[in-house]
This record gives sequence, structure tokens and C-alpha cells, in this order.
Amino acid sequence: MTRGLRPEQVWGIGLADDAGTAISTALGTGYVLRNWPIGSHPTERDIARATPLVIFVVKEGWDALPPDTRKGIEEWEIPQRVLVLGASQSVADFEEVLDNGFLSAISEPLTDKKVRDVIFRAKEVKSLYDDIFRMTREIMLERELLARKTDLVLFLNRVLSRASESLDPTVILDNAREDLQLLLPLHGLMGAFWQTGDTGNLEAELFLEPDMEQPAEQHWTEQLLRQAAKIAGNPIHSYKTSILDGSPDQPPVGIPGAPEDLITLPLRAGGQMFGLLVLYRAKGRPLGKDQVQALYASINHLALALKNAALFSQVKIRADHDGLTRIHNRRAFDERLIDELRRHQRYHHPMSLLMIDIDHFKGINDRYGHLVGDHVLREVGRILSDTLRSTDFTARYGGEEFVVILPQTIEEHSRILAERLRSLIAEAQFIHDGETFAITVSIGVATIQPGALTKRKDLLEKADKALYQAKHLGRNQVCTALGRISRTEDITLEAVRAG
Repeated sequence: MTRGLRPEQVWGIGLADDAGTAISTALGTGYVLRNWPIGSHPTERDIARATPLVIFVVKEGWDALPPDTRKGIEEWEIPQRVLVLGASQSVADFEEVLDNGFLSAISEPLTDKKVRDVIFRAKEVKSLYDDIFRMTREIMLERELLARKTDLVLFLNRVLSRASESLDPTVILDNAREDLQLLLPLHGLMGAFWQTGDTGNLEAELFLEPDMEQPAEQHWTEQLLRQAAKIAGNPIHSYKTSILDGSPDQPPVGIPGAPEDLITLPLRAGGQMFGLLVLYRAKGRPLGKDQVQALYASINHLALALKNAALFSQVKIRADHDGLTRIHNRRAFDERLIDELRRHQRYHHPMSLLMIDIDHFKGINDRYGHLVGDHVLREVGRILSDTLRSTDFTARYGGEEFVVILPQTIEEHSRILAERLRSLIAEAQFIHDGETFAITVSIGVATIQPGALTKRKDLLEKADKALYQAKHLGRNQVCTALGRISRTEDITLEAVRAG
């Protein structure tokens, strides 16, 4: 026997000594026989650890096996069972046993030819089973590969279709986070998109996960700005932050534990780099080659969708903003006012509206020219934008008139704010051809009380009447729809009339 090669195992159950000797002699040195006499039997451990080629079984030994052991051998697919018949026994007497999974039967005396024929047939069956098993395994592997490819195609189709559903980058990124969870476990997804502003500097918008603690938000903001500057090749001059919706079941994103937990993916569209995504991945198995390809393919789809969203946002800004003052225009104001009135009626919050008019604006155009008049309009728009809250809504209503929507603001607070705006505008200095001049504004204030079902037209009329009252009383002052006016101090309309 070749050194290092283990002999093939053959078992016997209930074999007499002479039958065991005959089988061992016929098999030779390449095999080893292990026999259990009648009254003993293989244990579960024997069956679990051995791989015999053939089990030679005597009928009496088979009948003496415990039911559980007999059932275990019957269900054992590795060995072939051969029934050994005594000299006086006939195969016809044991057809029921042979039908129960036995390869064949041989009768005593056991000659070398009989034993070797059994071994030959057993090896043929084993070879056939091995071929079938190998083919089955190959088929299962091909089916698994096909299933994985199908899953990846479905994944990419899902990413593409959902990315095309919206032109809102927040919605696109929320959907992308949910879709990419099918590919790899994620703690969070964040992004940065940039463009060149009017001054030639890079301006960026950052998209962060919701509900982060302040240190984590600062960390991710710095991370995104640093990566954006690296990919863009220039520092980010200014940025604003938007918060994704997230999932209510997802815990807040913290500071990543290691750099390898992050996957930074640049976004390119039309040959131009315009943004990046950062995937904060959870611990899990490394991605396979096909999964990596699917990830990059999905990012290409997302890049196109996000670029279209950015272009749409730019077009919408141009459509919603006044080209001269860069604040919202009349059309955007009309839409926003309807939304705010609906919100006011739903949640019963107070709401105020300011209507602002530049005093004697025609005289400015006549005296200094329309270019100077345009400069004045831009400066008033800037003062309004810089002074008001991010939740307030400022628009150019037309000509030299401006409007401001103040959500959740009572009359007293809106009047104080209006007076502050009037004062700041009056303090602004303008220079033309060495001549310094100032301007003033008149402001009308209208307020809706909680629960009031005021219509858009009624609110505008109230603010317009208050503005008319402010101009009628001498301009450069604030007047509310209830008749109160303000200059450097608060006085009632009745007091003014009495004076």
C-alpha cells in the first residue's frame, strides 16, 4: 500500500468469522473491514465519522439492529448495502429487504469474484453519484450566480427608477440610502454638491443625516468640506446645510470609528465633477466584485439624477427670484402666501405680513438715474434678507414695493421688526457722483390671529391699507392694520389725528 494513502473502509453487520475472512482476503490490502457481530451495532458517532464504500449485511444482524440505527443506515447515502445470504437462503425470500435500498445480494460461500463484483458495482454507483453530485453542485452554483446577477439587475433598476422619481435632492438621497442598504449595511449617507458662484468662488450645499449631536454634526461638516475641496481642487468659499429626512427607527449618526468605515464616492456628470457622497458603512462582509460593480453603477445613476436636480434647482431659483434684487419675486410670493395661510389654518399659529414701499422712489430715478435706482432696490433687498429669520419669506412685490411673510409672529413682534427694518434702511448711505443721500420706507403691517379664516385677498388688502395709512401720515413710519403707527416711539393713530 502506498505510504500516506488510507485504505478504503468496508463494514460488516452480523458477519460470521469465515465470511469476514473471505471478504478481507478478496479485497486485499487496499481495504479494511470493520464488522459488528450480531448483538452489537454502529453508534451515531461511527456513522458520523466514517465513509465506508460497502456494508455487507447478514439478515439476522440487520433484524437485530435497534430501529433508530437501522433507520439511520437506511437514510445514509454514502455506502452501498449488500445482503449476504446463507447457503440455504434464496434471494426470493428477501425481495422486501432488497427493495429497501440494498444494492444487491450475494450468497455464501463468498468467493473473491463475488466480493470483487460487489466492490466494482459499488464503485460504479459511487462514481455515478459523485458525477450527479458534481453536476448538481455546478447547477446550483450557476443558479446562485444567476440569482445574484438578477438581484443586482433588480437593484440597479430600483435605484434608477427611484432616482428618477423626484427632482428634490433630499428625496433622491433619502431613497438612495434606503436602496443602498440592500447592497451593504449603512449607518448613514451624506453628500456635498458645489458650483461656482457669481464671485467665481465655490459655493456648496451639504446634506447631513438628521438628529446628530453637535460634535458629530461639526465633524461631518468638516469632513464633507475637506473632501469637497480635495475633489474640486479649490477650497469651498461658502456653504449651506440641508438635513435629510432619515428613518424614525434609525439611531442618530455619530463620529465614525475608523477611516475604513467610510466610502467616499465622487459624482461626475457631463465630464464635470460636481459633488460627492460619503457612505458610513456598518461592519459586515466585504463586498464581492459584482457588488462593487453594482455600487459604482448605482452611483453613476445617482450622479445623473442629482445633477438634473441641481440644474432644476438653479432654473427654479431663476424662475422664483427677482433678477435685480436676487430675492423672491411676485409669483413665488403668491405661492408661498397660499402655503402659509394653509399652515396657519391647520396649526392655528399667528401670522403677519409686511408691505414695504420706498418713499419717493420716482424722485430717485429722476434725479440720479435708473442705475442708481436699481442699486437702491438691491440694497433694500439685501437689508431685508440679512435682517430677517430663515423662516421668514421676503419678495419683491413689484416696482419699489417689497413684502415679507412672518410665520408664527404676533402683531406686536411684527411691528417691532418692521420698525427695526425701517430704521436700518433709513441709516443706509448711498453715494452718487460725490453726493451722499439716504432713503426711507413706509411699512404696513397686517396680522392674522390664531384660528382666523382670513383669505389671501383680505390679508393683502389689510397690509395695503396699513401701508397707505403710513404714507398718508407722512411716510417713513410703520402702521398696522389696526391703526397703530410707529416711528422712533409708539403712538396711537388717534393721537396723531389729535395733533
